[in-house]
Amino acid sequence: MSTIHLHRTTSLTPEQYIAGLTDFGPGRSKLFGNSADEYLKVHHHGPAQADVTEGSGGIWERLHYNWSDPNHVVLTTTDSNLWGGASGHTYTFTRRPDGTTDIDVVVIREGKNLKGHLLGFVLGTIGRRVLKTAFENSVKAIEGRNNAKRSVNSSLAA
Repeated sequence: MSTIHLHRTTSLTPEQYIAGLTDFGPGRSKLFGNSADEYLKVHHHGPAQADVTEGSGGIWERLHYNWSDPNHVVLTTTDSNLWGGASGHTYTFTRRPDGTTDIDVVVIREGKNLKGHLLGFVLGTIGRRVLKTAFENSVKAIEGRNNAKRSVNSSLAA
């Protein structure tokens, strides 16, 4: 089992990042590169929870999203072709006095078969950088989306 810890400080509020994280519409892959549109299937979407299958490159997982706590989002793997056991993602948001937000992510990968065990080992060692880059790209993409919305709203108000 591999446990990967990631951290990023952003200008986003927790609500803005969660809005991106829980946007399961077309184009999700622009925010999350490991979530290709052809894999995306929303089984259930409620006000603070969702059941979604997503993936890319032959790897998929069904995740239960729970964002009922605005400072703590938990994604639990309920099915996958590679991951089982305690696999999932936990996002913790800490608001800073300067208006920025710390995002801490813990990714747990417990392989349920040989390929899952091998990939989990790789992710826990040399593959950590791949997950870090994907996470940082998602933060940048959501920041860009929110900056574009802010620009449009400023133009409309003028």
